[in-house]
Amino acid sequence: MRQMSEIVRNQNPLMLPPGTTVQHACDRMRDRRVGAVLVVDDARRLLGIFTGRDAVGVLAEGRDPARTRLSEVMTAKPNTMPPGKTAIEALRLMQDGGFRHVPVVENGKVVGIVSKGDFRGDEQGRLDEETGIWERI
Repeated sequence: MRQMSEIVRNQNPLMLPPGTTVQHACDRMRDRRVGAVLVVDDARRLLGIFTGRDAVGVLAEGRDPARTRLSEVMTAKPNTMPPGKTAIEALRLMQDGGFRHVPVVENGKVVGIVSKGDFRGDEQGRLDEETGIWERI
């Protein structure tokens, strides 16, 4: 079973400061082909996460993406995992929380991010199997 440290090794997650505009964040997400931005302070401490779902909310509310700051619309203090956790633990957290991205944090600093798309079929299959067992109990 893979651990988070293996998945995020050599990763360069998209990290932006809280004062960044939604427009700039979305431009960077598109350029990097990623679904989330980790909002961090100067010391790489995680403040929040901004995802494509959040961008849709900004537009649906009629807010101006060029004037709206990430700090206004990010999910503050998101669930995180340390790099020593396993892939199945990350998948469980995502499934239970109803989200698709989990920041990986060690000693208070961002080291990476995982998303559902990072996991192989066998890892997802194991979670589906476990879920099925619990649903039958």
